[in-house]
Amino acid sequence: MVTPTVTIGKEQHIWAYDADMQPVVTVDPGTVIEIQTWDCFTGQVQSESDTVANLDIHRVNSATGPIAVRGAEPGDSLSVTLIDIRPEEKGAAMCIPEWGQLIHKVQSPVTRIFKVKDGIVHMNENVSWPQRPMFGVIGVAPASGSIPTFEANRHGGNLDNNMNGIGATVHLPVFQPGGQLAIGDMHASMGDGEISGTGVEIGGTAIIQVNLIKGKSGGWPITETADSWITHGTSPDNIDVALQNACEEAAKLLVDEWGFTIEDAFIFLSVAGDLGIAQYCHPSPGSVIAKMRVPKTKATPRPFKL
Repeated sequence: MVTPTVTIGKEQHIWAYDADMQPVVTVDPGTVIEIQTWDCFTGQVQSESDTVANLDIHRVNSATGPIAVRGAEPGDSLSVTLIDIRPEEKGAAMCIPEWGQLIHKVQSPVTRIFKVKDGIVHMNENVSWPQRPMFGVIGVAPASGSIPTFEANRHGGNLDNNMNGIGATVHLPVFQPGGQLAIGDMHASMGDGEISGTGVEIGGTAIIQVNLIKGKSGGWPITETADSWITHGTSPDNIDVALQNACEEAAKLLVDEWGFTIEDAFIFLSVAGDLGIAQYCHPSPGSVIAKMRVPKTKATPRPFKL
């Protein structure tokens, strides 16, 4: 594994992606960085008696950074490769009575503490499974204004895509000089939809590499894995809009990058793509997020070349 040359501690973090935010460090393209992140509760949850009723909601979803990349300008892309993600040994998940798909079944807040050891997540003595570490929050400074870290949009933010894990590269459009990357909201495991509003929320350390692609931008975040491209669609509260946005971005990729007609793109996505929900714990303060997986084939080579 490549040795990081820069380390950024979790005390250097943001609560919102601001258009004019200033970096804590500036790095060259290709730099390997070690980042430390809080759990999404910023250390407020230590036992099962710590429920959402006790939380300072203004201290949720911190993101470590910002990191400026030298030479990055609007119209470029930052390509962030998640080389390794190392969760700590204790995480937490919650039922929040006002959030998610089972709110009609849950009358009171509940917290569960998870142990994570030797790559296994333990819910209790009978329930355990392999960890799937990933980041919920990854984004850059937006074109204008200020966007809380618990929301998602073109700049990235709280995408909550569980495919943003070890080995993935997230291609982020640049809207401000330097890009201003910030990452947080680590999960030891998170299901599609994150239906209660939490994964296994946990602090930890990650090794990332940040590269710069000049003059190339997808307009929205695009995740690349060994076998797939994944586009994102968001909405404040409408899952139909989010799903359509994810499909439109996938079709745009097929048409603009690989010469598909819109009709062939529509059919290809229907027969070979996978439409899914990244986060849908509505009603909640966060965004509704959909994702569309486009398989890598010889007809869909890399549009992002370093």
